[in-house]
Amino acid sequence: MKFLIVGLGNIGSEYELTRHNIGFLVLDKLAGDQEVDFSIDKLAYKSSFRFKGRNIHLIKPTTYMNLSGKAVNYWQQQLKVPVKQTLIVTDDVALPFGNLRMRAKGSNAGHNGLKHIEATLNTTLYPRLRFGIGNNYHKGQQVDYVLSRFSQEEFKQLPACIDHAVEMILGFCTLGIERTMNRYN
Repeated sequence: MKFLIVGLGNIGSEYELTRHNIGFLVLDKLAGDQEVDFSIDKLAYKSSFRFKGRNIHLIKPTTYMNLSGKAVNYWQQQLKVPVKQTLIVTDDVALPFGNLRMRAKGSNAGHNGLKHIEATLNTTLYPRLRFGIGNNYHKGQQVDYVLSRFSQEEFKQLPACIDHAVEMILGFCTLGIERTMNRYN
């Protein structure tokens, strides 16, 4: 079985440790745990490994957040991975910091990366792992907030939250989405 795990974020050092790049951070940790490296490929940084008989492909799109669907669509087709075996890892301002929710489908909730993925794939029926970044910002300041770095207190908690997200991704690939949701949500 093949799986495609997509971590959403923006390329460039100015975005490296921002809330909006939590998808990249989670995939970096997963790749590190599996002792594999990312290399630049078409539309994404790509890596892959085998885990419990599954082929798991990781991508971090180089298209910037608002065009993430281009990379998702290309790699799904290239690797012949069905939508139901493609997991999008993304930040979510609607969840408190560190809260994680896996869903088999859902709305884009105004997230530009998810909007582009939906438009490109022409469906909302794709699995996603939402990583809560909180909503500690004033009206009209959401863009500045998601593109800002984590607070010192959040940085202290971040490794445990990222480890939990990695467990959920591996559960998605080995247990399936329903069992993983029941176990971790």
